[in-house]
Amino acid sequence: MHFVETKRESAAARIPLGEIRHDWTRAEIRALYDMPFMDLVHEAQRIHRLHFDPNEIQISTLLSIKTGGCPEDCAYCSQSASYDAGIKATRLMQVEQVIADARAAKAAGAQRFCMGAAWRSPKDRDLEQVCKMVEGVKALGMESCVTLGMLTPAQALRLKESGLDYYNHNIDTSPEYYREIITTRTFKDRLDTLAAVRDAGINVCCGGIIGMGEGIDDRIGMIEQLANLPEHPESVPINLLMQVEGTPVSKGQQMDPFDFIRMIAVARITMPVSVVRLSAGREYMNEQTQALCFLAGANSMFYGPKLLTTPNPDQDRDMRLLNKLGMRPMSES
Repeated sequence: MHFVETKRESAAARIPLGEIRHDWTRAEIRALYDMPFMDLVHEAQRIHRLHFDPNEIQISTLLSIKTGGCPEDCAYCSQSASYDAGIKATRLMQVEQVIADARAAKAAGAQRFCMGAAWRSPKDRDLEQVCKMVEGVKALGMESCVTLGMLTPAQALRLKESGLDYYNHNIDTSPEYYREIITTRTFKDRLDTLAAVRDAGINVCCGGIIGMGEGIDDRIGMIEQLANLPEHPESVPINLLMQVEGTPVSKGQQMDPFDFIRMIAVARITMPVSVVRLSAGREYMNEQTQALCFLAGANSMFYGPKLLTTPNPDQDRDMRLLNKLGMRPMSES
């Protein structure tokens, strides 16, 4: 077992690295974040190699199956009805079209098909349509994931019955900064949905967003919440804010790439067996930054031209990068 000395508590205090823990303190996580960059990335890569092939990456494609008109006021979201971000509200897509898009994503190399709907929470009649989509995606031999807003325990069980593999419900930021970003639901609402998903036996996809005006302590607080869940999320997306004109945080922070890479590394160390996803914001990153994120423990990414309503690097560009790095999709191992 490796240890790292913390400098914020005392020279004698030491943090064990590599254990699966659910009792991380903010002081310990901050000590990791503040490590010399080379040491931090080295430890993250060491821990990554204990649980994963460092040259494999999980590839997902994301489709917006119902866009815009959401009653929530998430300050980063172009789909909120509270803001004028140029997004036109649409109806829920037809099942056949969603399956056709999933088939195309699989042909392009995606292993997991993620479907997002701009709802506060789904109506039961709409949930039945989504369940048919999940069943169709599963019939293609792909993993399925949906993000539909808040769920009741009964709705989570219905999704499990349909064969759903993953449910995405991000906590977004720390509990303290949350109210600066969202007022239409509470942080506890987020945790309640995560508990319903976990109790239903569905894998959890849960992460957050960096660059919304939060401080480093808020980033640390977000990781603390994720790492201290009763079970670590199987998938942890770390998003860099996509600054969409018309949203309150459209003039967010200009993130130093090294700060973002530190967040990837800290997520990897505190949640050793989770798949850490390099998610929104790759459009702002050059190849070198993305490569350092992979070195720091990221082993998943969204693949395709769009993330719900915002651009994503094109597939050819992504494949060129993976080829340069000698990386391959997990399904090809």
